[in-house]
Amino acid sequence: MPFRRDSEGVLLAVRLTPKSGRDQVEGIEEFDGAPVLKARVRAVPEDGKANSALEKLIAKWIGLPHTNVSVEKGGKSRLKQVRLEGDAETLDVVVRSRVKDLEA
Repeated sequence: MPFRRDSEGVLLAVRLTPKSGRDQVEGIEEFDGAPVLKARVRAVPEDGKANSALEKLIAKWIGLPHTNVSVEKGGKSRLKQVRLEGDAETLDVVVRSRVKDLEA
């Protein structure tokens, strides 16, 4: 699974493709031997625009306020660690469900 739980919520591993034709969470892929969530955004990778678009996309995908989603690591990289803040147990269940939907 491309995520893990901690005391503050859930951390997602995401591989982002900016300047895409659409904003979409596409699925799961392997990156350096580890599973990552594959996402695309239309925003350009300038001045944090793609990161902000990713935060909003993930928030919508999970059903969280965008203020509870933040890029924690990888601000200038395609591989990012995205934090989902909230009840870790609840977020774990929701993220597992959304990931399973992608795999179906």
